[in-house]
Amino acid sequence: MPHERDTPQTIARDDRADGRDETPAERADRNWNEVLQELRVLQTGTQILTGFLLALAFQPAFADLSDGQRIAYLALVVLSALSSIIALAPVALHRVLFQQGAKQAVVRYGHAALITALLTVSVLVVGVVAFVFDVVVGGATVWWVLLALAVVIVILWLVAPAVIRVRVRANGGAR
Repeated sequence: MPHERDTPQTIARDDRADGRDETPAERADRNWNEVLQELRVLQTGTQILTGFLLALAFQPAFADLSDGQRIAYLALVVLSALSSIIALAPVALHRVLFQQGAKQAVVRYGHAALITALLTVSVLVVGVVAFVFDVVVGGATVWWVLLALAVVIVILWLVAPAVIRVRVRANGGAR
């Protein structure tokens, strides 16, 4: 179904050989929906971590934290808030640019924000687990857990997608 901003010139320029019969506006709509779905998943996880962090401050054992642990805790709270702000930025941009014919720009911005949010959330996840280990166990265990989780994130979020991307390109596109 053509988009209201499609013109014969826009439709004619849609020569992407990706097996989809869609105009640039339809592609932008589909891509925006995909970005939104990914943001929903990311935002849910971030909200759970934020809730966990905020609840910690009201626990009786919170008073027993060292100064270093308090600083780490506050840094994690700020990082959690920053992750939420970054993940919500594409929605705010979409709202400001609603019906302005800027969907492709909104999708590009959403993609960049999503990558940035994933980076902040990866640091947040590792930081929260390291913080818990520091409070519960302490010592070198914290660093081993931090390193192990960081390696898992790098493998699953960077290495595996890069390998799949190379394989897809070698095979001539997605299948």
